[in-house]
Amino acid sequence: MRRFVYCKVVLTTSLVWVLVDVFLLLYFSECNKCDDRKDRSLLPALRAVMSRTHEGPGEMGKAVIIPKEDQEKMKELFKINQFNLMASDMIALNRSLPDVRLDGCKTKVYPDDLPNTSIVIVFHNEAWSTLLRTVHSVINRSPRHLLVEILLVDDASERGRGNFMKLRGAAASRGQVITFLDAHCECTVGWLEPLLARIKEDRKAVVCPIIDVISDETFEYMAGSDMTYGGFNWKLNFRWYPVPQREMDRRKGDRTLPVRTPTMAGGLFSIDRSYFEEIGTYDPGMDIWGGENLEMSFRIWQCGGSLEIVTCSHVGHVFRKATPYSFPGGTGQVINKNNRRLAEVWMDEFKDFFYIISPGVVRVDYGDVSARKALREALQCKPFSWYLENIYPDSQIPRRYYSLGEVFSYTADKEIRTDDLCLDVSRLNGPVVMLKCHHMKGNQMFEYDAERLTLLHVNSNQCLDMPSEEDKMVPTLRDCNGSRSQQWLLRNMTLSM
Repeated sequence: MRRFVYCKVVLTTSLVWVLVDVFLLLYFSECNKCDDRKDRSLLPALRAVMSRTHEGPGEMGKAVIIPKEDQEKMKELFKINQFNLMASDMIALNRSLPDVRLDGCKTKVYPDDLPNTSIVIVFHNEAWSTLLRTVHSVINRSPRHLLVEILLVDDASERGRGNFMKLRGAAASRGQVITFLDAHCECTVGWLEPLLARIKEDRKAVVCPIIDVISDETFEYMAGSDMTYGGFNWKLNFRWYPVPQREMDRRKGDRTLPVRTPTMAGGLFSIDRSYFEEIGTYDPGMDIWGGENLEMSFRIWQCGGSLEIVTCSHVGHVFRKATPYSFPGGTGQVINKNNRRLAEVWMDEFKDFFYIISPGVVRVDYGDVSARKALREALQCKPFSWYLENIYPDSQIPRRYYSLGEVFSYTADKEIRTDDLCLDVSRLNGPVVMLKCHHMKGNQMFEYDAERLTLLHVNSNQCLDMPSEEDKMVPTLRDCNGSRSQQWLLRNMTLSM
């Protein structure tokens, strides 16, 4: 009994000090416009602490190297969160980071009357060091008058209810803008003002920071590129692609201006509170996570808003190679359901492209989408063809196809491709490799003979053949001989030429 009371006292004392720590950080955080009546007697001491020499583990975003004798323990801890927990625990909660902004961003001046924001962070079995480092970075690097609150939403369920918990956090927030962050982020200097300034200019602009990479192995901080934006492939997987020249031309070469992005990664963005409600928040019929970022991206663009990456805002994110969570039926089942819902509501006839390439999705129970279709009608949203023509003309979907398959597609440009990679042969007798599609034919041009069922590589005048005994995974080129191994049956013909 005595030990139990002692534990309660220790826990209570620890909690008090955590609250005091957060209060002091919030009260004395640097800001652009603070209350002059505030007692600043402790500021010199606080500034001395904050301006300490950056020599600790991970300071200035440097990598943390674990000694050899601790490697085995590190590997065991890694399994808990699918990142290097030992390295994270060694790093200060308020570690210093480099200023990775473009030079033009560092001199920008923002209005004094920016809208304020609530920060919503949903966490599920998160490591304390990464969660608290996220909170510290928000407090330390956000102007006080713009930061209404930080809402930490603990998803205590074993299954995880990502989007539902985000909705709960949004409903409880009081800010004019809602900013969503993941629980393993680090905000950099000047991250918030550019996001809020863009929303002040246009309340229907949904804005994302550049997402910098925090290594899951060393916690090294690496600047993300302002020359990439969000897209998606045939299987409705989010992908990063180079910013096209047309977008550079629209901005007249000014890289400090926001990039109009077809899709967003989904975990980190700011949105006007009232606009978030107007466009239907999140689809409540979607499970946990996966697909909600594309669903919201399509909805924003098709229903009169805009989706942008604000290149003067940088937030780091721990990118994990695998999820530490498990879900009933597996992650694939969850994502397939969510993707089916977004395809049925937003993609019109183009959903058939998705179903041909991912036939397993059609068998998934996706629930009732009548309310989401009614929302689309009420908002008078544009068709998906408009989105492809005006927002994402670079998408692979509107291209003309001879045939679509689950893995490869044969296009009207006579490419054999999957996503943005094409079969490429640079010399006689191979090898056959996958390289980025260049749309210049040449090494990537194959003629299909519908009678002989052959795929002729035009440059070499050889036929695509079955894999050899030496490498049973990769097809090869051989002189055309009419053998069955050189016959390819293309199904799902979508275009007669």
